[in-house]
Amino acid sequence: MYEALPAWASLSPALLLGLAGLALLLVDTIRPNERSNTVLATVGTVGALASLAVTVWFVVAGVGHADTGGAVTLFADAVKVDTMSLFFTAIFASVTALVVVAAHDYFDDHAHPAAFYSLTLFAATGMSLLAVANSFAVVFVALEMVSLPSYALVAFSKSNRGSVEAGLKYFLVGALSSAVFLFGISLVYAATGSLVLSGVAAGIGSVGDLAGIAGVGIVMIIGGVAFKTASVPFHFWAPEAYEGAPAPVSAFLSSASKAAGFVVAFRVFTEAFPIGASLAANVDWVLAFGVLAAVTMTLGNFAAAVQEEVKRMLAYSSIGHAGYALIGLAALSAGGSGNHAVMGAAMAHLLVYGFMNTGAFLFVSMVERWGVGRTFADYGGLARRAPLASTAMAVFMFSLAGLPPFAGFFSKYFLFLGAIDNGFVWLAAIGAVNSVLSLYYYSRVVRAMFLDDPATPGALEVIDSRPTALYAAVMFAAVATVLLLPGFGPVIETAEAAAAALF
Repeated sequence: MYEALPAWASLSPALLLGLAGLALLLVDTIRPNERSNTVLATVGTVGALASLAVTVWFVVAGVGHADTGGAVTLFADAVKVDTMSLFFTAIFASVTALVVVAAHDYFDDHAHPAAFYSLTLFAATGMSLLAVANSFAVVFVALEMVSLPSYALVAFSKSNRGSVEAGLKYFLVGALSSAVFLFGISLVYAATGSLVLSGVAAGIGSVGDLAGIAGVGIVMIIGGVAFKTASVPFHFWAPEAYEGAPAPVSAFLSSASKAAGFVVAFRVFTEAFPIGASLAANVDWVLAFGVLAAVTMTLGNFAAAVQEEVKRMLAYSSIGHAGYALIGLAALSAGGSGNHAVMGAAMAHLLVYGFMNTGAFLFVSMVERWGVGRTFADYGGLARRAPLASTAMAVFMFSLAGLPPFAGFFSKYFLFLGAIDNGFVWLAAIGAVNSVLSLYYYSRVVRAMFLDDPATPGALEVIDSRPTALYAAVMFAAVATVLLLPGFGPVIETAEAAAAALF
């Protein structure tokens, strides 16, 4: 059935997200005084779910798979739709749907809810375009499509000084990182004469006297990717942005936006700068990402362990998980037969992380809406008034820590196993030690909810309602986290097949 569609139909997942965002603006413009928050949230959710459904259909139909004709290329090879792009688009659409549903209750009293929904859909559209980008020009334009709505989303609560301050800091640091990334692209173009990734790969091994220029460009691109993925030492914006932003925005940025950074990293460094070829430019990016992975996961976990606020702990935790995902690039070896396995495991981990991390931040959204408090002590006794939601949060915490039998355990297991098979035992060992450390601060949340008493008498009396949509989003994320366990086989197989096409 897909074969009967034109080639541009392969961009349907991204187009559906963009059209949903435009539809939200249209509804808000035509009937500004009669708009319904429920109608707006429904339009946004339907758009995200439609994109997810088409993406899954394409994956099942084999669109972009090597066995069915290979990747679909458009616009003079500037865009490439393959299994990897569809895999990441599924992550973006899933997280977007959860966040939009949760925002129905979180922003129910906001004067302009349509702005939030449309900005979220437009950011997701940019992420989907990042996934199919096969040219540095498309990469940069799509990256800005993600960044500009994200700045506004972080500062969306204009009456909250912390939100506005976080948005301003995020904007200033983001603008600087975009400039560095663009300058790196320009240097690589000057050395290779191409912006298409395959053209860059063809020229990078023979740059000759321009090796220094190409090397500086590659280093700048590494810096831009490290910023987008909140990797050390470019992580400093993340705790401030995640803490100051509304919790649904924190969920969206820490899950979907982080995955968007990784899809750029995976495609650019494997296709534009093949392993070993970049040595001609005097840059060993595999070693660079190895150092970044080790430092990022270690600093992120140690910083999370000393936090007293749950939301800030999750912010630093997301930095630690960026370090785990970086193993997908750090554990590659020239001619290694297991390269696709370790990168596929990193992709599968990002999918699992999308559900468990989004669910954790949405639980924080619910607690913020109740007005319970922000610290671990404020979560004391929550399980007595909200047992199901607290159980869901426990699932998220244990899965993030990598405990069996949750999906987070299997994603980390395959990730560390792939690193070991490629000869990077030291990297897998650092990851395992950090996972053990993370159990300390994740278990603090569970202990507070189920074992501790409320911080003050009557503290939980504020929990007098169950925000239906927000509650449903949290429970769905928990169910998805659990169901990914029996369904992890097809997930890891799809991810490894997608990664294999890159080598």
